[in-house]
Amino acid sequence: MKRISILTLILLTCFVSATWPQAQPQCKHKIITFDVPGTGTGAGQGTFPYVIVHGEWIAGNYIDASNVYHGFLRAPDGTITKFDVPGAGTGAGQGTIEVKGMTPTLEIVGTNMDANNVFHGFLRTRHGKFTVFDAQDAGTASNQGTGALSVNPAGLILGIYLDANNVYHGLLRAPDGTLTPFDAPDAGTGAYEGTYPANLSGINPKGANVGESFDANYVYHGYLLAPDGTFTEFDNPKAGSVAGSGQGTLTLGINPAGEISGVYIDENYVFHGYMRAPDGTMTDYDVPGAGTGTYQGTNACWYIACWGSINPAGTITGFYVDNNNVYHGFLRARDGKFVRFNAPGAGTGAWQGTQPMTINPEGAITGYYTDSNNVVHGFLRRADER
Repeated sequence: MKRISILTLILLTCFVSATWPQAQPQCKHKIITFDVPGTGTGAGQGTFPYVIVHGEWIAGNYIDASNVYHGFLRAPDGTITKFDVPGAGTGAGQGTIEVKGMTPTLEIVGTNMDANNVFHGFLRTRHGKFTVFDAQDAGTASNQGTGALSVNPAGLILGIYLDANNVYHGLLRAPDGTLTPFDAPDAGTGAYEGTYPANLSGINPKGANVGESFDANYVYHGYLLAPDGTFTEFDNPKAGSVAGSGQGTLTLGINPAGEISGVYIDENYVFHGYMRAPDGTMTDYDVPGAGTGTYQGTNACWYIACWGSINPAGTITGFYVDNNNVYHGFLRARDGKFVRFNAPGAGTGAWQGTQPMTINPEGAITGYYTDSNNVVHGFLRRADER
């Protein structure tokens, strides 16, 4: 398991914006499902919403019938604007690979892959202008490069890059374009070791950000990087730490109060959720119905990137894998109460189902689900539905 998606990154391809009115025939349901026009309908293709902000603005990407990636922005009325980052490749597996963050003013960040399979970070303004950026020490070989993973309201971007030796490093991009690389404590220096900042919700309005280091023994450790540059490393006491195991403590997001949501992998490779308070206190949890077998559990992300989010109210969203290896969505309130849900049309076979990505301040959730044919579709779960 790795937090990669990471360099499945997304960049700026020749800006192609198209606006489509999107019907909402399911408005009477708790969950609205949607597909970007032009999305492929083959297995593994489809619509992948990743981030939602105030007012139910949603951003993400989609994979077309040729397996090329493109970005999209969905307005609260369902209108969809499609875009490509300038310079993004147009071959299978290339394009605007990831759309990972959005500010309340609709600035979008992510990663694109060019025609040489190199990754680059991008920033798209609400008016459709693009800025592409690369860390100074980012590798330039195939599957190396730079990606943007999240952004705060001030425009501070949290990113990642893979260097020429295939080591991962964290990256901060200031609103003026200044790039500052960083490495977490205990980050390994071997191939595919290093620093893995959190996806989607990894940075808060104050600039505090979270992630994990992958050490020389192939064990994960969580970290908090304060705005003043101070690191705090932490491990869940119940996390596995067997050398070479890929076990340990991972982070999913941080809210304005400094509360951190995350997941740990125990010595039996079962996944469990936790919330870390600003004083360091950890509260562990398991969603009712989560599987207890290998690679199952709460936010079980062994085969995929780790997704999940926490909003200002301390409400956490994510997914769990049951004993049949099916994904389901959940909400966890601050008081520890759970709401479990499935998107209409979600498949019930192994590694199918519902995967929430992020939650906005009002409690609206976006994410995607995989149907019985392994095609992926987007969903919006409105905040007033419980």
